[in-house]
Amino acid sequence: MKVLPFQIPKPEKSALIYQVDKAAQFYPHLHQHEEIQISIVLAGEGELIVGDTVNYFKPNDVFIVGSNIPHLFRNNPVEGQEAHMLTLFFTKSSFGDSFFDLPEMEYLQPLLRKLESGVQVQEKVSGIKSLFLELHGQSHFERMISFLEILKLAASSKTSSLSSFVYQKVYSDDEGERMSKVMNHAISNYQNPITLQEIADLANMTPNAFCRYFKRRTRKTFFQFLLEIRLEAACRMLKNNPEMSIVAVSEASGFNNLSNFNRKFREMKGMTPTRYRRE
Repeated sequence: MKVLPFQIPKPEKSALIYQVDKAAQFYPHLHQHEEIQISIVLAGEGELIVGDTVNYFKPNDVFIVGSNIPHLFRNNPVEGQEAHMLTLFFTKSSFGDSFFDLPEMEYLQPLLRKLESGVQVQEKVSGIKSLFLELHGQSHFERMISFLEILKLAASSKTSSLSSFVYQKVYSDDEGERMSKVMNHAISNYQNPITLQEIADLANMTPNAFCRYFKRRTRKTFFQFLLEIRLEAACRMLKNNPEMSIVAVSEASGFNNLSNFNRKFREMKGMTPTRYRRE
């Protein structure tokens, strides 16, 4: 199976693709595909990488990932529990080249323009969830109506961007394998020291070549990317583990000293870890 680009399995005579992912682990590689993806997470939580940015997903989150945006849903495996996500895939030409240019579709244009960086839908999630849950038993026609209703709700909702920069190129298989290895290694080992030589060796490149390669594709250094992973992990620990001290959170998220942790946290989150925990 190719990592990048990824081919969405397409049923015959179906312009709109409905997919159920229910397993111990979502597809674990960075990938991209032509189809726009609308997904709701029903079970599982973990990191969502879109373009250059590390996000976090949990049950009842709704995401829309645009065409050919590199992304990765990496759930945290829990023994005896399956991750569960429902997704609709479509392209702007799935229903005809001019479908989304029709006057009747003008309402959706602001949403479609946002998809170059991907979005998380912040409002009307319960309505979107209800529509997704009805998809399984529907005919193709009924599913199309539900799809348009989902788009309508998303278009009238507040959204947040999933990425600040997307590398505008379709990755080769080799590039996809390399970036997937690098990002998965960072997510799996953020709590431990990671050296430039270590990550360059993983990418089968010299340190200088790797630095240029990674920054060209993400517009940030690898260690900026790693810092974001560590701080997102720290945020989850602060919220989900009130018994953990700030020192323990700092150490568990990969920081070698408390002062550095406090400084970086404040720079990126605009507040101290203690205040973040209280809010």
